[in-house]
Amino acid sequence: MKRTTTLAAAAVMGLAFSATAMADVKIGLLTTLTGPGSVLGQDQLDGFMLAVEQGGGKLGGVPVQVIKEDDQFKPEVGVQAARKLVQSDKVPIITGVVYSNVMLAVVRPVTTAGVFLVGSNAGPTNLAGKDCSPYFFSTSWNNTQRHEGSGEMANQMGFKKVYLLAPNYQAGKDAMAGFKRFYKGEVANEVFTQVNQPDYSVELAALADAKPDAAYVFFPGGMGVNFIKQYRQAGLFGKIPLLSVDTIDGATLPALQKDALGAVTNVPYSPDLDNAANKTFAAAFRQKYGREPSSYAAQSFDAAQLIGSALKKTGGKTDDKDALRKALEAADFPSVRGEFRYQPNHFPVAGFFRADVEAGADGKVAFVNKGPIFPDLSKVADQYAAQCVMK
Repeated sequence: MKRTTTLAAAAVMGLAFSATAMADVKIGLLTTLTGPGSVLGQDQLDGFMLAVEQGGGKLGGVPVQVIKEDDQFKPEVGVQAARKLVQSDKVPIITGVVYSNVMLAVVRPVTTAGVFLVGSNAGPTNLAGKDCSPYFFSTSWNNTQRHEGSGEMANQMGFKKVYLLAPNYQAGKDAMAGFKRFYKGEVANEVFTQVNQPDYSVELAALADAKPDAAYVFFPGGMGVNFIKQYRQAGLFGKIPLLSVDTIDGATLPALQKDALGAVTNVPYSPDLDNAANKTFAAAFRQKYGREPSSYAAQSFDAAQLIGSALKKTGGKTDDKDALRKALEAADFPSVRGEFRYQPNHFPVAGFFRADVEAGADGKVAFVNKGPIFPDLSKVADQYAAQCVMK
């Protein structure tokens, strides 16, 4: 009787160990799926899920369960969703987050719980500097880096006087600060609008009266669609050259089409980047979703590949936080952006490209990659990295 009981207990324990070994690694995907910014969140979701699908439900050969949550572009909703993922779903890793106001709200509840947050878009500058965390990683850039590149792009294009516009939230403030860091000319004015403001007629009239050499704007998501259409309606294209980041991108160009012709953008990713990982990704994305991949999709795909590379190194184990962190820091995967390596603050060194909105011979409106803004990647090193002390 005793031997039977022992065998039964052993069998139960064996089943428990087997179930544990076979359990999927839970990954929370927190993004904006409703509201005016949802087009970017959908791209973020689609990029990540494409990687999971290509892996047959696995990342790095490890079975995963993706639990998606909608932050609705509202920090308070994002916090509730993050806490659910951490406390109820008990995920060891969360990824996603499009907008900086949401990221600033969720980062501490996640990282102080010992859960890794792999952001694939929003990069508030404090997270690259004094508020960096061993549990926070980014596959994108800090909020000022691309705008620094735009300042240099304006220099290269010979603009001596530029007018700046952005929404009044953290990413908008970081955007303007980044542009001014590298721009050598005169700032004609610096205007902050309401977040999700529908009508820009007053701001556009003031811009026209200022007669700058160019305008530089940052209006992500639905804000960008509204702004660009109104810029076109105001007759400013052809009069005041428009430079932008995230205002016209792979997610919003389908809604803008010819309204965006003539704009010059600064992108961290272009579907025509000449590397093997990108060629495979871009073709697969087009085939599955019937549209061009945006930077949001590409950075999210990279996040999935990063997480997969780390899970492969740890054998799917997530309880050893130091081992998982070191595996993430190694960034042992082929990025669709090309060269990709982590700085000590867990933000990558990667390139930015000038992309003009043009119509092809077939009449289709698309981005045309004009090459890297900084051929020397040492010039895109993160200015905040020196402030980062991992605790």
